[in-house]
Amino acid sequence: MNIRVYYEDTDCGGVVYYANYLKYFERARTHYLEERGLSVTDLLKEGLEFRVTHAEVRYRSAATYGESLNIDTTLSAHRRVSITFSHKIRELTSHRLIVEGSATLVTVDPHGKVKRLTPSFLEALAISDLRSQISNEES
Repeated sequence: MNIRVYYEDTDCGGVVYYANYLKYFERARTHYLEERGLSVTDLLKEGLEFRVTHAEVRYRSAATYGESLNIDTTLSAHRRVSITFSHKIRELTSHRLIVEGSATLVTVDPHGKVKRLTPSFLEALAISDLRSQISNEES
């Protein structure tokens, strides 16, 4: 996913304000799900919500006003009730590493009670294939 750094994203020095990278991660996760046919709106209607339980950000280089960035998002881990996404943000032209990090999300019902990932959700993310591969490796 590509984004452009706007003035509103920066601090008084024209550098992306550090907390905005978490917003970029959020956008990239939503984009990742949509690319796999999963609408956050539809998931909410089905009673599946996400809550971030852990986030990490490693700042490698400053992104500045006017730059274009690429956010590479991958699903790096999953459990019965949670998924972890890894993110790398690079400047689009030079490929300079700006930020890398991850976010772990737990799935809950509309009342905030922890809920297992649904088979249809897992299928859309192709986790079922990954699950088989992991269980084969553990055997």
